[in-house]
Amino acid sequence: MSADTTATGLPEGRYGRGGDRDPDRRLKVVGAVCGVLGLGLVAWLGGSYLLRESKINGSVPTFQVLSDSEVQLHLTVRKGDGQAGTCTVRSQSDDHAVVGVADFPVPAAGSSYDAVVTLRTTSRGTTAELLGCTPAE
Repeated sequence: MSADTTATGLPEGRYGRGGDRDPDRRLKVVGAVCGVLGLGLVAWLGGSYLLRESKINGSVPTFQVLSDSEVQLHLTVRKGDGQAGTCTVRSQSDDHAVVGVADFPVPAAGSSYDAVVTLRTTSRGTTAELLGCTPAE
């Protein structure tokens, strides 16, 4: 028995046309461009969010309960030189009820701000925490 060793090609019209490579390449290029633009947009939005949030940062390193209606706290703020803003501080009682909230202005002078401020409360406060600082517009 002898085997026929002649090469046979693919059946005509069965596997599509071989000239579809150009549209496939265009589709890949369009997809890559859209992907790069999408990543650029996400990076730009994330960067602008981080820069906006990092203009003024504060903390309350210490506080002291003065009476049933006052809590004294040390407010420390790091900011850009010439950047004014406002820091919001709150105090809570033993049962975690909010007993005082106040906004304290941060002057534009300097790149840092330290102050001892007094927060008035409706009943005895046992905490003093910084909720956040926002730059002035």
